[in-house]
Amino acid sequence: MKNINNKIQIISIETINQHTVINNLFNKIYFQIKKKMYKSAVFILLIFSLQSYATDYHVGPEQPLATISEVPWSTLQAGDRVYIYWKADSYKEKWVINREGTGINPIEIIGMNGPEGQQPVIDGNGAVTVNGVNFWNESRGVIKIGGSNIPADGLPAYIIIDNLEIRSGRPPYQFTNDNNQTETYADNAAAVYVEKAANLTIRNCTLHDSGNGIFIGAYDGQTENILIENNYIYDNGIVGSIYQHNTYTSAINLTYQFNHFGFLKSGAGGNNLKDRSAGLVVRYNWIESGNRQLDLVDAEDSEVLVNHPDYNTTHVYGNILIEPDDAGNSQIVHYGGDSGTTDDYRKGNLYFYNNTVISTRTGNTTLMRLSTNDETAHVFNNVIYTSASGDRFAVTNDNGILNMHHNWLKTGWQDCHGTPSGVVYDLGNNLTGSDPLFENFTDQNFKLQNNSPLIDQGGEIPAILLPEHNVSFEYVKHTGSKIRLVSGSLDIGAFEYTSGSSVNNLTFDNKISIIPNPVYDAFTVDLDDEILDRVVIYNNLGQQVKVVYSNEVNISNLNTGIYFIKITSESGKASVKKIIKH
Repeated sequence: MKNINNKIQIISIETINQHTVINNLFNKIYFQIKKKMYKSAVFILLIFSLQSYATDYHVGPEQPLATISEVPWSTLQAGDRVYIYWKADSYKEKWVINREGTGINPIEIIGMNGPEGQQPVIDGNGAVTVNGVNFWNESRGVIKIGGSNIPADGLPAYIIIDNLEIRSGRPPYQFTNDNNQTETYADNAAAVYVEKAANLTIRNCTLHDSGNGIFIGAYDGQTENILIENNYIYDNGIVGSIYQHNTYTSAINLTYQFNHFGFLKSGAGGNNLKDRSAGLVVRYNWIESGNRQLDLVDAEDSEVLVNHPDYNTTHVYGNILIEPDDAGNSQIVHYGGDSGTTDDYRKGNLYFYNNTVISTRTGNTTLMRLSTNDETAHVFNNVIYTSASGDRFAVTNDNGILNMHHNWLKTGWQDCHGTPSGVVYDLGNNLTGSDPLFENFTDQNFKLQNNSPLIDQGGEIPAILLPEHNVSFEYVKHTGSKIRLVSGSLDIGAFEYTSGSSVNNLTFDNKISIIPNPVYDAFTVDLDDEILDRVVIYNNLGQQVKVVYSNEVNISNLNTGIYFIKITSESGKASVKKIIKH
């Protein structure tokens, strides 16, 4: 049976060519269908026809393939999936991914958990480069994306890496390269090193014990549309060095969401999240410790990024940012640049809102360093709690323009610990006090008690940020998420108070029917004895994509995938459901 399975996974050159031709044909037909809005049944038939040419590769104990090396990495096709199964020892193999999927049929590398939920481990320490590939910069990563001779070099696209533990890409660890020679990892190696890629997702992974957990290069602007979500990233960096970080990224349109950023390696001086991107979004993450939690600086090596229209706008919202005592720099966020070439600095707008910022430092804490007076920060709806007295906290370091409103801060807070060159504008509705009344500060439960002064005190999200950057989700400890249910005005901080644990909402939830689900074109919302007010639909990025005010909801114009729908009744009850669109 094992031999039969192996034969099934062999794809001839003829079949590969057929796959490419059909894939190209499918893409043309797909866009025609989308344009003319034919019935989705035809669309589904085409998907099934294409998927028959995709191949699943199963690697691990009692699987057709025993080693990762047996996967044909140089000839993977759109729709192919590589399943790597957990085993008691780690996979000491490393490789490059340099092939192209499509939006409908990405290439996926998927970890399959063990009996107790253990992720399969890809261990760079002592790893051997797999057969059949040849690529440069092997010393820079355990898994590398882009940049190879075999497969022929191109721009890897529509790649998903999901549910793997990837570790130990750093000195003094060594590996065997594709020339069968022993090499030592570079200081700036990464668990996942992206030389270049488009439409890449890194999801549900554990990334640690490396120089950088993730390193992504702009590659002259070719690297774009990157999603980093639901990962646990910790224990990275090089002891005694400030140049390696939990993540170090540069791309066009990069989104971090629902990640848990833990402590760097003890003695490492790097930042937790360091970025040089155009079109950066950091939302709904838990980011704890680091020299700084966020170091958002200039794209020092890419004119393409510096001149990109999204370079001057950065969004940071819905995050939990934690500054422990004696954890490197006392600044939480740095925005602007650090190369010294000030013409390349971000010189734009940082939107920093609905974050929960915690500092347990006994000395000074500063929220934000803006590099020059050309950087502007819009700071609103944040709760900023410091264990030390209020006068130990300042909102700005020196330069820049900082506009603030609807924040909660400890009584006695300062504009700056020195004499600033920039200016802080207090636009009103900032609250002060001694305690924001979190549910359990000691256990890092920063949800709100029912008498918290943060409830209903947030300002409206500016129209310029809507609907794409509405505060639609909350981080769930750890690496999870849920829809943010707002009743009344928005609350200050990353969490919305819900009385609901409330029996009324639970009862309402039980009275909702969605038929059918999964959905092809349309579905019906039945509320039993309630009257519907509206249905708001969000994609899996938390972006609002549709609002409907009737029980009949047509989503034929939406792409296939998972969506969240927020259902609100006229009596004010709300519930969130998940649907699958085929």
